Amino acid sequence: MTGRNSKTTADASTRAKGSVAFVGSGPGDPDLLTVRAAHLLREADVVVTELPEHEPMVRTVLGLPEPVVTVDEDGNETTVPSGGPEFVDGGFGEDGQPLTHASRAKVVVKQAKRGLRVVRLINGDPFVYASGPEEAQACAKAQLPFEIVPGVSSATAVPAYAGVPLTTKNHRELSVVTCGEKVDWKHYADNRTLVLLSAVGSIGEIAAALIEAGRKPETPVSMTQTGTTTNQRTITSTLERIGADARAARMSPPAITVIGDVVNLRETLSWFETKPLFGWRVLVPRTKEQAASLTQGLRHYGAVPEEVPTISVEPPRNPQQMDKAVRGLVEGRYEWIAFTSINAVKAVREKFEEYGLDARAFSGLKIAAVGDKTAAAIADWGLRADLVPSGEQSAAGLLEDWPPYDEVLDPINRVFLPRADIATENLVAGLIDLGWECDDVTAYRTVRATPPPAPTRDAIKTGKFDAVVFTSSSTVRNLVGIAGKPHATTVIAAIGPATAKTAEEHGLRVDVMAPNPSVEDLVEALADFGAARRSALVEAGQPVTKPSDRKPSARRKATSR
Repeated sequence: MTGRNSKTTADASTRAKGSVAFVGSGPGDPDLLTVRAAHLLREADVVVTELPEHEPMVRTVLGLPEPVVTVDEDGNETTVPSGGPEFVDGGFGEDGQPLTHASRAKVVVKQAKRGLRVVRLINGDPFVYASGPEEAQACAKAQLPFEIVPGVSSATAVPAYAGVPLTTKNHRELSVVTCGEKVDWKHYADNRTLVLLSAVGSIGEIAAALIEAGRKPETPVSMTQTGTTTNQRTITSTLERIGADARAARMSPPAITVIGDVVNLRETLSWFETKPLFGWRVLVPRTKEQAASLTQGLRHYGAVPEEVPTISVEPPRNPQQMDKAVRGLVEGRYEWIAFTSINAVKAVREKFEEYGLDARAFSGLKIAAVGDKTAAAIADWGLRADLVPSGEQSAAGLLEDWPPYDEVLDPINRVFLPRADIATENLVAGLIDLGWECDDVTAYRTVRATPPPAPTRDAIKTGKFDAVVFTSSSTVRNLVGIAGKPHATTVIAAIGPATAKTAEEHGLRVDVMAPNPSVEDLVEALADFGAARRSALVEAGQPVTKPSDRKPSARRKATSR
């Protein structure tokens, strides 16, 4: 068992009986979980898993952090719970051996008899080639209430993700065959579409049997491995060649095989594996809390983002300066407050809450935001930014639109500027040139994070990442400082000119730069780069590869922009 329920289970433990929900987890993509499945997972006291990837899937759906493992002086590991349901391994017993249907049913019944709400997470659909019926019968025998929540079956989902429809207006007959046991292939000699499960190891023999039974040797065949995930891989062939082609491609379970003319439509309907960043391993060097929208955008385009914290945001060493500035704000000392980051908004808001203040303290104060995202963070506080750059969303853009001090129109000539400890002085100097006085206050510190694990550092240096997305100059400096320079083959994407300049100063060639300094535009720009690269390879008649698939011997040199 791992984890421990963070919510009170006293009410559950006093119930005479628990309950069990047999929930289909689908074929692998967490987004294919049903709404009912997500609801039950949120309410669950215990989740009995089936596969190793089930626990991280649940944590992703519920937004739970990973458990923290601590090591004491003697080397003993302790797992610190991170909330959520209790996880029970339903795949293997304490002896490390796979559980039988009967043994797994006993585990489920045992947990429910504790008076708990149990979710039994089953790969695919609970009632389609799964152990759901046997386990549900055990619950019925124990007089435990249960329900069945259908899941998306891999038999239909994987071909769909491969761009292979199982039926069309001209092909309406379909058979799903499990190939783990002896099958009389003479029954499938007609032209119906076949979906084969567990057929990878014996596909050559199966194909030969179907040809002998009367199927045409040129009948199209597709085989899709680890479908609906970003590791998905599909090969297309014919009955007479699929055995050799599958061996050459080193296809391995889990995989779904489709036989029939519907496979010909893949060339037109392939949508998942043709995403601009499909399968790209993308390094996201950001703080954990800042990475969510970036990683979500990358996943939308088929990438596999890997977050590596490089910056830790911490309070200033001397909080007195910030305390004094906040008091001055309340007392009407300032005409303007300028927020240059979301972290600055967060720091001031936390200080307000510490003093028991709210947004009313901003009455009569003008508010500036460096960009739309910072303005949105201000809006979440119930405030509206009076000034947001109309052009470039940066300190320079803010200065372009900032009004000069006017002794007649401006009763106060002072600006409160809460910023990071490593912020540049350009904004302060520009405001002084416009006639304003600035209280440049350290609201938070950005501290370099600890180095990532050795495998990650090795992947960065040897080109196993396809791209790195830099969202600030500090992420460039800190990543290079804790992990070294990304390899020459790695695509470098920067959020703006200042970040790009810092990357070039560190010997990196910037391949992608966002047209506007926002996470969304950065992801779009990288996706456009990936799409253009893919199109160029296709037009040249070359196989579609990832940047990490090519390893030039010489490191790229930084070039002037």
